[in-house]
Amino acid sequence: MDDDTPQIPLTPVEQFGVHVREMRTARKMGVRGLGKAIGCSGAYVSKVENAKIVPNMKFAEGCDRVFGTGTLLAHQLRQALEGDHPDRFEPYTQRERKAAQILDYSTMFVPGLFQTPEYARALYRAGAPRLSTAAIESRLAARMRRHEVLERDNPAEVWAILYEACVRTLVGSSQVMAQQLERLALEADAPNVTLQFIPFDVVPAIGTAFTLLTFERGSTVLHVEGPQGGRPLETPKAVKTGLAIFDRLRAEALGHDASVARIQDIRKEYPQ
Repeated sequence: MDDDTPQIPLTPVEQFGVHVREMRTARKMGVRGLGKAIGCSGAYVSKVENAKIVPNMKFAEGCDRVFGTGTLLAHQLRQALEGDHPDRFEPYTQRERKAAQILDYSTMFVPGLFQTPEYARALYRAGAPRLSTAAIESRLAARMRRHEVLERDNPAEVWAILYEACVRTLVGSSQVMAQQLERLALEADAPNVTLQFIPFDVVPAIGTAFTLLTFERGSTVLHVEGPQGGRPLETPKAVKTGLAIFDRLRAEALGHDASVARIQDIRKEYPQ
């Protein structure tokens, strides 16, 4: 094969598996030996090394203990799970974890903070059909970690406005949609979550999805979606415009209780 042939870059999970294999073979250990040392099977080790499965943190910590690598592999796996988004999205997730308030307007899909694993997995498969199963599961794990924003001791205040297409676009299957809308209604019961719904018979103030993040200390950030992913805007003018549009969307949308009731009605249209 020509040495100049371009190589497909490894995903973070694939890189983790390669590093485990390199460290294991450098110490002349077999997969069974490593598995026994950290409390799993040799088959599990082999699957991790070949990126057939996404390992848990216990596995990475066990490897660090056996290899004497401190927290090197645990840190690498954590970065893979948290950062296996496109690079342009990772800065957003870091800011999202620190936000005191999240104002989100979604036009096509249920916001990531509220997605079920099945719904998110179906989105990844549709959006990146050539991704390996391991890469999809890695991205899925990273997305599910975003739920911590809602589960921490002092959770962020979330105000989400959904255009009707978010709950009408069939993602995965009717069962996936039914479970997703049940989850959405359940999350709306939380005291820190306000949910509003804009029906199809209303022309919204804007057709582009965006999110505003506010902080106890620091400036508000406007995150705008686009064909190449999201990008942050922090200029006072951009943020002021975003806040004004969000206020208009709030005025156009149904109230919280009416919105939840409408979503529950639509959920009945998806048989399980």
